[in-house]
Amino acid sequence: MDFAYVAYTEDRKLVKGRVSASSEEAATELLSYGGYRVVSLKSVLPLLNKEKLLARFSQIKTAEVVMFSRQLALLLESGTDIVTSLDLLQSQITNQTLRKIIGDVASDIRGGSPLSKAFSKYPRAFSLMYSQAIAAGEQGGNLEVVLRQMADYLERGVVTQKRIKGALTYPVIVVFVAIAVIAIMVTQVFPTFVGLYSQFGAELPLPTKILMGLTGWLNQYGLYLLLVFLVAVAAIYIYARTPVGRYHWDTLMLRLPVFGRIIQLGELSRCCRTMSLLIRVGLPLPEVLTVTIRSIGNKAIEESMARIEQKLIRGEGLAQPMARETLILPLMAQMVGVGEETGNLENTLNTVAESLETEANDKVNAAVGLIQPVLTIIIGLVVGFLVLAMFSALYSIYDQLKLG
Repeated sequence: MDFAYVAYTEDRKLVKGRVSASSEEAATELLSYGGYRVVSLKSVLPLLNKEKLLARFSQIKTAEVVMFSRQLALLLESGTDIVTSLDLLQSQITNQTLRKIIGDVASDIRGGSPLSKAFSKYPRAFSLMYSQAIAAGEQGGNLEVVLRQMADYLERGVVTQKRIKGALTYPVIVVFVAIAVIAIMVTQVFPTFVGLYSQFGAELPLPTKILMGLTGWLNQYGLYLLLVFLVAVAAIYIYARTPVGRYHWDTLMLRLPVFGRIIQLGELSRCCRTMSLLIRVGLPLPEVLTVTIRSIGNKAIEESMARIEQKLIRGEGLAQPMARETLILPLMAQMVGVGEETGNLENTLNTVAESLETEANDKVNAAVGLIQPVLTIIIGLVVGFLVLAMFSALYSIYDQLKLG
């Protein structure tokens, strides 16, 4: 239960905020333990709370978490205490959801909760990896350094996503424009020509007959075809939400030509980057793997890493179990082995991540470069066929009228 409070600090400064506790007595004890003298304490009812409704449905961008992490690190380095830093940052955050979360985090800290535990309550903004890294920073006394490292890690992911979206923007626009043009020609332009053809009763060429037959079939059965397509998509989506379906779907994604390799490289590079960061902040290797596994987006690779974790706990190390997994690239397993032997696993994983990211970027650029000419050729053939079907019929009618 949440309680809104007004209290005096030890230096007679009036403050207000919220604290989570099981009862009013527990809330009062928490505040007293934090050095606060309670003036008023009221329970906060969550029903129809506007802020909570906004927090539930609004989105927090990764770039906003990056900016928050950098600013918090800067304030802590300047000597500002954690609660004051959070209060200052909360006042200038424009995202209402993130602002409320930071306010709640500050209230939890006032109630005696560590920063990492307060962050862990809000996985939509701060992932498990983020919270675990912050916990390691608190224990090691280098919280500012960890905050900057997390900001760099998250920012790198944002840059990668922007690069991929930018590369795919042009092909997607071309596809939508082409579909719109073809739909207009088939549904608006071609029926006008069909009426003209039927008036003259002329013998039509084969392309025109094919197009007329296809148009008639779509007009008659198009709605049923769309319904079947939507049902199939819904069935695949529901099946993919189950554990078995998710595994099969992700396995299929990895087997796709060109794009399967890109997905594999992206997931493995993110695994290496995550492990490198968590080792750097001081987490033990079994815990590093646990957090890394929970951050993997592909179920097939997640299960491979889970098997590696089990063998690591049994004392088999990291490189040997990796070498036995087919989804783990040989380069990754070999470099991890070198890192284990030299005691420099953190930097080795970072090097592997950079190598895999470079290969993934090259393959994305190559795939996009291949998509554009292929789309141009396909669209050109379709539009050319439509134009040929319409105008060849006109020439045929003209020739028959001329002969008649």
